[in-house]
Amino acid sequence: MARTFSLVLAASALLLAFGQASQAAQQVTPLAASQGTGSVSVIQAVPGIAVDVAIDGKSMSADAELGAIVGPFDLTGGTHTVRFTADSLEVTSTLDVAAGTSTDVVLHLPAEVDGDPVVHSYAAPTGSIGPDKARVVLAHTATVAPADVRVNGETVFTNIANGEFAEAELPSGTHRVALLPTGQKANPILGPLDVSLDSRTLSMIYAYGNPSDGSMNVIAHTIELAPDGTSEPTTIDTGSGGWAADLDVRPFSALLSEPTG
Repeated sequence: MARTFSLVLAASALLLAFGQASQAAQQVTPLAASQGTGSVSVIQAVPGIAVDVAIDGKSMSADAELGAIVGPFDLTGGTHTVRFTADSLEVTSTLDVAAGTSTDVVLHLPAEVDGDPVVHSYAAPTGSIGPDKARVVLAHTATVAPADVRVNGETVFTNIANGEFAEAELPSGTHRVALLPTGQKANPILGPLDVSLDSRTLSMIYAYGNPSDGSMNVIAHTIELAPDGTSEPTTIDTGSGGWAADLDVRPFSALLSEPTG
């Protein structure tokens, strides 16, 4: 289930994901998807088991451990079947793939303890982005009740439930983030963490595990994004034929802040 939040609210949830590097998987992939195909990655977020992954009956990975990022694979547009199997597990899900898109298929546990694994799919928003910005999708795929996020000591993101996700663009840089049970301001489930987001990247982040047994952690992978051309120029290079070359140009925002007359 998607939830839409303001930039400030979304920032906190996004940032929590890169902490605990001891087990968290992080992978950088280029923008994928040839014409007529879509890019699909499969994420294994169930602690304690190794699973076989098959797409349309073809084995893609054997014994994928917790944290494995399988793919990405280029799949033709249309409906595909993703199947996860282990000694005592069989979960099958269908996925509709559109040409030019990028999607993560995530096997994870539900919020209730001892629940059977479930599958959710998350579309990656891979459109172009402005300078000094990062785009993040955070999905709650952990065995924990809805949670709040504190950024730099303030609660800015509340009541995120299992299976839900948030998406936002925010300034690149480093922030201090913690995940706590909804309504609480101490005893974090995860963190506090010093988190850094690189400019012009998309981070797909999945919180998993159970804080009661110490398995709470994250899986993340990063996709490079194209610039959208919205930077404010300070010079215009019009060539070398006269006075207009390297003409100084002042941003409109700077003009607004100056006195007139």
